[in-house]
Amino acid sequence: MSITTTIKLSIEKQQVINADLAHNYGIIPKEVAETSIDFFVDETMIFEALADELELILGKTIRLDPVASETIKRALVLYYRRGEKLSKRTTEKGNFEISSQDFLEELILEAKAIGSSDIHFEVYKDSCRIRYRIDGKLIEKYNIKKENYLELVNKIKIKSNLDITEKRLPQDGRINYDDFDIRVSILPTLHGEKIVMRILGRDTDHLSMDKLGMKDDEKHRYLEALKSSKGIILISGPTGSGKTTTLYSSLKLLNKISTNIVTVEDPIEYTLKGINQVQLREDIGLTFTSALRTFLRQDPDIIMLGEIRDGATAEMAIRASLTGHLVLSTIHTNSALGTISRLIDMGIPAFLIAETLKVSVAQRLVRKLCNTCKEESEIVGKEYQNEIFNSISKHWKGKGCDRCHYTGYKGRTALYEVIPVEGELAQEIRKNSSDLEQYVSKQKFSRLSDKAIELVKKGETSIEEVYSIIIEAQ
Repeated sequence: MSITTTIKLSIEKQQVINADLAHNYGIIPKEVAETSIDFFVDETMIFEALADELELILGKTIRLDPVASETIKRALVLYYRRGEKLSKRTTEKGNFEISSQDFLEELILEAKAIGSSDIHFEVYKDSCRIRYRIDGKLIEKYNIKKENYLELVNKIKIKSNLDITEKRLPQDGRINYDDFDIRVSILPTLHGEKIVMRILGRDTDHLSMDKLGMKDDEKHRYLEALKSSKGIILISGPTGSGKTTTLYSSLKLLNKISTNIVTVEDPIEYTLKGINQVQLREDIGLTFTSALRTFLRQDPDIIMLGEIRDGATAEMAIRASLTGHLVLSTIHTNSALGTISRLIDMGIPAFLIAETLKVSVAQRLVRKLCNTCKEESEIVGKEYQNEIFNSISKHWKGKGCDRCHYTGYKGRTALYEVIPVEGELAQEIRKNSSDLEQYVSKQKFSRLSDKAIELVKKGETSIEEVYSIIIEAQ
């Protein structure tokens, strides 16, 4: 019986073949030379026919080293991740060139197929790399030669309709495909231009209040606020916490023939029929504030601002809500109550916040443990030194398997903190009270930290994944 081992594969060796070739033939690069390549291969394969076929495809001498089927399977899942629906345009050549015409296209389609939200192109003194963000975490995918990097940057700029001669200033562009769009951000760095491509899906089927992950009581409080004819609804959280998805799901629910909805966004991530969407253009003076000022002359019922970034935008949003409009927006704070203090810091009087803010929502996205490989573990000694963890005696960890690409996690879930601003809380805000936490505790609203602890106890996520959420609440 063959012994199952773990193959360690560098980024350079990964690039010798693509995912299709690796999976179709059950091979993993072992050693790469100028005229030959050694592969680990599934011991159940017919070696002679396989070697001849690979030599024909790759144009090099091929040597095969048989290993256990499980070893190959693990390495394929770990290093050659594939989506459920792969592009039909994937190159048939095993080792496609970074500088080839198809490389950028294949890169984008591969990232889309495996569920990546962003593609990072980064340049350093002696090297360049490409990383994908999957389930909120970056994984390194390719290392490329520095002499090929400039050509790749220029191809991206051309596809994005950007100026290839401008290398000193940041640039933003967009690439349109049939079923998705890509937002391109270019930033000059010490050794060259760094590029981040955000993949934006056009499919709006998943935009539903029922699919957001709110508990029934939270959804009820939030929907009650959406029924208001005027006021402000604010959603807070860090970048990548799902705020935009919550906003668009809300707009989809509110979108009716009898309602005029206008939005200003940066960028427009989904296009919704029946909603008037405006792309922010700060370079020509089209800011959140100036757009909002114009919106008030467009006879709107509902206004959505992509983000409240400063006091001027916050002031205009308050003014819009006072004149009979429902305003939805996002703001960067750590908690639902933090939104209130943030608005006060921006110069908004406390009595106006109490008058206009209908509900404050905070949210996070956390990775879920893989149900196939998670295992129970006891907290040992001083592993977690914080009194909030005293209620947890056991927790779960992801061991890693082929179902989760050996990350220990599969999928994500949302945590919400929904606090309506009404009654006693509104009175406390008017008085600019510092005892808002006491009121929230009395009302027994679930906080983000409570939800995180609950997920850990249920074995749905790990302490490591939600540790920062719990500590931030202290």
